[in-house]
Amino acid sequence: MRKTLALWTMTAVLAASSAFAAGEARISGKIVDAQTKQPIPNATIKYEAIEAKTVKKELQAKADGNYAVFILDGTIRYRFTFSAPGYQPYEEVVKLKLGEPNKKDIELAKGSAPAAATATKQVETTSSADPAIVAYNDGASLANAGNAAGAIKKFEAAVAAKPDFGAAWMALAKVQLKQKNYPAAITAAQKYLEMDEEDTDMWAVLHTAYTATGDKAKAAEALKKLPANATGLFNDAAKAINGGNDAEGEKLLKQAIAADASFANAYYELGMIYARAQKNADARQNLQKYLELDPNGPNAAMAKEMLNYVK
Repeated sequence: MRKTLALWTMTAVLAASSAFAAGEARISGKIVDAQTKQPIPNATIKYEAIEAKTVKKELQAKADGNYAVFILDGTIRYRFTFSAPGYQPYEEVVKLKLGEPNKKDIELAKGSAPAAATATKQVETTSSADPAIVAYNDGASLANAGNAAGAIKKFEAAVAAKPDFGAAWMALAKVQLKQKNYPAAITAAQKYLEMDEEDTDMWAVLHTAYTATGDKAKAAEALKKLPANATGLFNDAAKAINGGNDAEGEKLLKQAIAADASFANAYYELGMIYARAQKNADARQNLQKYLELDPNGPNAAMAKEMLNYVK
């Protein structure tokens, strides 16, 4: 009994830890001279989160110009700055795709920037000449600091200065939604969708806002635009499991697998739910499927161990 109890305790810990791996993302590519197309050795890559949390990182590309960045939370947007001594920096705000490679090759043009630190400063100086970008950056900082009211004013200033500033409309929609300012969130999301009607984040804002305001028809219309999100379903399942609600976790994990039949961790967590419920045949089936999809995965050793207990 003691061995079994220790095993279940370990299982619970692993279930909790693996649940936070689903939002990981990667981006890689090569940094080259824009004119010669030759690799730029040891270029600098900086990235920082512009929403939800504070993340700032810096790393160097390899001598052959190749770089690879691993991000723990790929569900939010990041500002990337690529720079090298003697080159003008390149900056872009991106949201990475989860569960697949993100390839981004960068071409840097020759410039007067003598070092990466100066290059970063030049970017800031250039941005400061555009009041819309200044307001947007200020709004992002305020939002990250928890000052939603201040962030809203800055984002509103950004779109007033630049009505086609998509990133500012998107940020405004999300902050307004968080503050339960549903009509304002709807307006901002619709403005962004006029520029990119396929953006699922903004359709999600509309679905939530319309649901909250009781407009069932428009909420249903927005829902049709949303794909089944296996990662989101998995993360919701993890919250349910960590809260002791295995029944809800089982339902959500099945939905995640239906959305993405290759989602290895969903099979693992589902197998562990069945093992806890002593549904040995179902546990065995799902743990074996996990090992088939990810034989060297982080939970492979535990899955193999559990298979000995669910024969």
